[in-house]
Amino acid sequence: MSRDHVQSAGLEAPAQGRPRPAAGPEPGDAETPYLELLARGAPAEAYEQPVLLARAEGRPAERIAALEQAKLLALRVRAELEGRRRREAELSALFETAHDLAGLRDLDAVLQAIVQRARSLLGTDVAYLSLNDPARGDTYMRVTEGSVSARFQQLRLGMGEGLGGLVAQTARPYVTDDYFSDDRFQHTRAIDAGVRDEGLVAILGVPLTLGHTVIGVLFAADRRARVFEREQIALLGSFAALAAAAIDTANLLAETRSALADLEHANEIIRDRSGVIERASDVHDRLAELVLRGGGVHDVAAAVSEVLDGQVRFTEADAAPADALESSRAEGHAVRHGDDWIAAVAAGDELLGALVLRGHPGLDPVDQRTLERAAMVTSLLLLARRSAAEAEQRVRGELLDDLLDARDRDPRLLRDRAARLHADLDATHVVLAARLEGGTDDAEQEADTRRRLWAAASHLAATRHGLAAARDGGTVLLLPLTGDDTATGLARRTARHLGTAVHEPVSVGASAPVERLTARPDTVATAYAEARRCLDALRLLGRSGDGAAAEDFGFLGLLLAGDRDVTGFVDRTIGPVVSYDERRGTELVRTLDAYFACGMSPARTKDELHVHVNTVAQRLERVGRLLGDDWQSPARALEIQLALRLHRLSDPSAPPLTH
Repeated sequence: MSRDHVQSAGLEAPAQGRPRPAAGPEPGDAETPYLELLARGAPAEAYEQPVLLARAEGRPAERIAALEQAKLLALRVRAELEGRRRREAELSALFETAHDLAGLRDLDAVLQAIVQRARSLLGTDVAYLSLNDPARGDTYMRVTEGSVSARFQQLRLGMGEGLGGLVAQTARPYVTDDYFSDDRFQHTRAIDAGVRDEGLVAILGVPLTLGHTVIGVLFAADRRARVFEREQIALLGSFAALAAAAIDTANLLAETRSALADLEHANEIIRDRSGVIERASDVHDRLAELVLRGGGVHDVAAAVSEVLDGQVRFTEADAAPADALESSRAEGHAVRHGDDWIAAVAAGDELLGALVLRGHPGLDPVDQRTLERAAMVTSLLLLARRSAAEAEQRVRGELLDDLLDARDRDPRLLRDRAARLHADLDATHVVLAARLEGGTDDAEQEADTRRRLWAAASHLAATRHGLAAARDGGTVLLLPLTGDDTATGLARRTARHLGTAVHEPVSVGASAPVERLTARPDTVATAYAEARRCLDALRLLGRSGDGAAAEDFGFLGLLLAGDRDVTGFVDRTIGPVVSYDERRGTELVRTLDAYFACGMSPARTKDELHVHVNTVAQRLERVGRLLGDDWQSPARALEIQLALRLHRLSDPSAPPLTH
């Protein structure tokens, strides 16, 4: 042997003139007996023999250690080979079963082959299959393999009865290593008798499903205790899927024949190149028709789904696989992602979304081009929609600017412009001032957030038949007030809606409801000023991210409101007490006035009114029931005293105030 050959074998040739070392085990000697064992497929216990033989011959410890190491490695290789042979056998059985399905003629024969192969591969004593009977609401034995009991072969299991009934009911695999001691399922006399006749102990059952419907159960069982491994459960599940497919195929055989005829015709068209070109032309015409009649992106997806005989969906850019989407945008072609196809919907470098064809890996070039063309049409539709939306937003903003700045005061022209935007200026409206509350040091990020706020406000205005414009670093909206809605309710809903849209807290101040917006030049501007004052009050009161109108601020609302609604404030504050006096002829208002004038002292109040102290207490208790338990809190007490004064000023006929 040459020196090169020796080195390639992992040995070092001795240098010329250097003495050769004493004879010993050559490298590789330890592995040789195990290679022979592996080559002839010897059983696992045979791998102990080389070690035992070496010990019997009194070999050196190094030799025995090398043999031990080689034994462990050989056993690992053997286990790997066994696993591969087992997986190969499983795949072969599944392939043969699938092949049987392809040539399905006799359903019973196919199902019998499935249970036979399941029993063989799992090494169980018995395998059997049951089918659900919707008319009787139970499941019954259809095919058995290895069964010896006639009673067992004729069993019927109610839903939830026995292990099989539980699998049929829950659509989940169940396994038990000792059937009679397992209390997870309902034992019945008939079922237990059949299982006892068959002598079964360990049972594994997996559901046969079509879509979300369980149609039966496939079982593997042993007459001794046994633990089924995950791989065995998964394998039986694969056989169950094939069995379900066989049953479904048989039930739909008539329809399948018709579909096969259609498929044969379609195959002829595909083989005929002129037919392919004609189909591509048809796709082009359909997409063009969609665009001309004003169809949307989902109409395009539906049309392409029908043409490609698959499921096509439009998704936002952040919902599509990022790598596939970027690859499609860069290459300008649809790309495959697993069993799906992704076609980027883009305008220049901007990603607008994607068209995703689900579960259609075998896409021919013509169909791929169809998907790409649909993505291009979708991008054009999105750009057109965006341009139209931006144009409408500008028009709405310009009209609101004119109402705020009183530039165009011809009421007829204002109404005509509003009508083209589906807005009615003669309806009752509320002016809303919205402002972002989440500050940031990044000017570009803040500008982007403001743009999103304006876009969200514009969309809200368009859907509510109102107007919106960007102004004073925020957004102003003019929204109609409908039904029993209030300015406060509208402000709070708008704050929540805009905050959710921009993912930042948004505060909204609202004006009092205004009517006849074109009657006076300053109507909208005055209402906007009131909304701005409410917006500032929200920030000062620490209520950022909320919405409110002047009526929500108590006596402060008198200062915030543009029309100084004194009567409304009095009614909201002490109206129930005034009404009670008017109906009952009582003196609750006078008692309240005396109570506050006397420093909120019942003893001094009774002297001022010349009544018993119990009378004062009863009257104050009545006031509490009318105004609420917190009427004596500092804030409420201040509002009530102010309302009492304003009520006196507005009603000169009332008795004089107590001092």
